[in-house]
Amino acid sequence: MDQSPPVEALLFDLGGVVIDIDIQRALRHWEPLSSLSRAQLQKRFTVDEALRQYECGEIDTAAYVAHLRQEFELDASDSDIVAGWNAILVSEIEPALQAIVAARTHLPCYAFSNTSPAHQIAWSSAFPRVVKAFDRLFLSFEIGARKPDIAAFRLVMDAIGTDASRVLFFDDTPANVQGARDAGLQAVQVSDHRDLNRTLVGLGVL
Repeated sequence: MDQSPPVEALLFDLGGVVIDIDIQRALRHWEPLSSLSRAQLQKRFTVDEALRQYECGEIDTAAYVAHLRQEFELDASDSDIVAGWNAILVSEIEPALQAIVAARTHLPCYAFSNTSPAHQIAWSSAFPRVVKAFDRLFLSFEIGARKPDIAAFRLVMDAIGTDASRVLFFDDTPANVQGARDAGLQAVQVSDHRDLNRTLVGLGVL
């Protein structure tokens, strides 16, 4: 029998849950600009220390673009490199967005995203309904911490003001789901929008 406390707030990842992400789009954009093959670009596309610093607000866009230029051997302008970086943002995941809007009539809904200034400018402009769907957005580069660090979740919980055990978190990345659980939240891994919908239906908010 499930002994979890009742859920009083919902917390959602953005990329992979509400916004469709495709890394291959960045690689296709950069391939003609690079001396590397697609396979080599793919191998170098990782969550490295520079990305962690960028998404924690420790370095700015210019510094990260310089890193990308060197790492991917790009002969390109800053704007071309940023265009490739932003190309991974595909579209809103419409069923998920609709589910969140409906759930928000019953419970407060928040977003917590590992994201960067360049991405935030791109997705907030391209997908304004995503911004409006939440009571508040917690962005890693603004709060200075990123998932799956327990400290990042605690910063978000302090700002929300709800006991962590009464917050349900949705993310597509197993490490982030585990980080949330380690921080005391309830958490669900989302493979596609149907996982999200089933959980919200089970809560009685959809």
